[in-house]
Amino acid sequence: NPPPLQRHRETASSLMQFVRIEAGAFTMGSPAGEAQRQNDERAHRVILSRPFLLSATEVTQAQWVAVMGWNRSTHRDANAPVEQVTWNDVQEFLRRMNARGEGHYRLPTEAEWEYACRAGTTTAYATGDTLTTKQANYDGRSTMRVASFAPNRWGLYDMHGNVWEWCADEYCPYPSGTVRDPFQACGSKFKVIRGGSWYFGADSARSALRYTHEPQLRGFSIGFRVVKDP
Repeated sequence: NPPPLQRHRETASSLMQFVRIEAGAFTMGSPAGEAQRQNDERAHRVILSRPFLLSATEVTQAQWVAVMGWNRSTHRDANAPVEQVTWNDVQEFLRRMNARGEGHYRLPTEAEWEYACRAGTTTAYATGDTLTTKQANYDGRSTMRVASFAPNRWGLYDMHGNVWEWCADEYCPYPSGTVRDPFQACGSKFKVIRGGSWYFGADSARSALRYTHEPQLRGFSIGFRVVKDP
């Protein structure tokens, strides 16, 4: 086993790279004919009126330790995504990041996440209607170092597979009409996670697939990436 990670001298923000995601509109959810489609993926139009900066990779264990000073990840590697972090843990990470005065950090909304994952595509995956293990880490044995595969067309890595990613929203039914800058809150006890993981199959990594987890629970295939508001 690799040795425990030590606290890094660098700040997490100095270790992160961000991609500017421009404002725009897209169809969120999936068409009726998409393979493995779930009932909660009702297609609807979403307008995102403001640009945002999204971390190019999932938050790594090195970045996490730089802020939090501890690491419970099952698969230890400084350059692999942190996992075994609850949604509540992530809120503390963000609070500490924001206290540094280096910018405002937060989780992406579910709509922002899917918009960024799709990167202008309308297919089941950003790679087309299929996904292979040469394109993403799924059906695997463990996490892999971030950016081990080619990025999507907007320069974002591992939006499919590697680890599930926490979103800001509660798990709620989609609206039926066009919505602007949606943030879902409906009293649900579940938070949304997106993107699939190394442990799950390709169908769970579809751009539209919604999955959930309780905010106080950990998981060996759940991590996150962050938004920095410009």
